[in-house]
Amino acid sequence: MKQLLLLSLLWLSHSIGFAQNTEADQLLGVWEPSNGKARVKIEKIGEKYYGKIVWLKEPIDPNTGQPKVDKNNPDASLRTVPLKGYRMLKDFKYLGSNQWDNGTIYDPENGSTYKCIIKMTDNNTLDIRGYIGVEALGRTDVWKRLNLKK
Repeated sequence: MKQLLLLSLLWLSHSIGFAQNTEADQLLGVWEPSNGKARVKIEKIGEKYYGKIVWLKEPIDPNTGQPKVDKNNPDASLRTVPLKGYRMLKDFKYLGSNQWDNGTIYDPENGSTYKCIIKMTDNNTLDIRGYIGVEALGRTDVWKRLNLKK
């Protein structure tokens, strides 16, 4: 009887963990910020979530004729890194209730990195809130999921 109870508890804890991972993985996919200038693919690495730029509306710098680079990065050694493929969302953990936190978002337009929280308002909409210090002093952008055919 004790063995059956132990096996039942192990199965239940595994099932709850699996359900949480499935819920957390709703974030995976390709998303478009409200300005439509880029598309960001969110992936899971280990237990954290990351997003990289996979498409740019204007991928070529009109001044150089070359692919756009991270010219506003405060680190001069990174100013030649191409924006396409750049990891702009880092280190997000799932908190439950369709929220991911403890991560950062990088804005290549001004070279700044912000603390960030992600809230999924429905299966195809994210509220991405970047902030400095406290969340109340931030800015929210709405991202839409792209349903890309393979």
